Amino acid sequence: MASGYEFHSPHFGRERLGANKRIPRHHHWGGYITVVVGGDYQEAGFEGRLNLAPGVVVVHGRFDAHLDHIGSGGAELVNLPLPPGLSLPANFRIDDADEIARIAERDPVQAAHSLRPAGDIATLSDWPDLLAGALQSAGDQRLGLWAENAGLAAETLSRGFRAAYGITPVRFRAEVRARRAMEMLVAGDTRLASIAIDCGYSDQPHFNRAILSMTGKSPRSLRKSNSFKKGELPSV
Repeated sequence: MASGYEFHSPHFGRERLGANKRIPRHHHWGGYITVVVGGDYQEAGFEGRLNLAPGVVVVHGRFDAHLDHIGSGGAELVNLPLPPGLSLPANFRIDDADEIARIAERDPVQAAHSLRPAGDIATLSDWPDLLAGALQSAGDQRLGLWAENAGLAAETLSRGFRAAYGITPVRFRAEVRARRAMEMLVAGDTRLASIAIDCGYSDQPHFNRAILSMTGKSPRSLRKSNSFKKGELPSV
């Protein structure tokens, strides 16, 4: 069965993004690090919406997804591998992005280990971002109740969130749940039925269908895959 999602591999090294370009929401299987060297753009993903400028670093974990709006001057990035065991904030500022870019030309892994956070990045806080945060922290968040409390019609909630994040709140919630479940699959040997319950699925068959739809493989097949454990995309 083919995957319902298209997973992309990052281009390691320097990357230039064209001006005024919109990159639709897309998925990445393995983790990686982006260092912004020039220009500006906005990224909307699981961590919220971020306005990115030179010196900003974004750490994309496994099974990440986001869309990008590139500014009028385009953007220049350096994408680095995310070494196993390296612990970094999800996003932060550094003092010298050009130095990291120079190190990356010689050794991308060393460049990743050379990152030193020097400040925080603020996420946007419009209502779509508040809803994204609520869906991240509470997988059973009732959208109708959230819309009512925010004074929004259900249609406005769905349309406005999709404009900001590229998918509906229902789909965003499903992706948050699936991502958490796949992290648990990688992390240990927790029983599949327990993962299903912990991640908010109604039962194990519901869990199986959701992961199969997203990846083209069942949770059991993923757990047996060595490439999955390494953060690589298994063949489907």
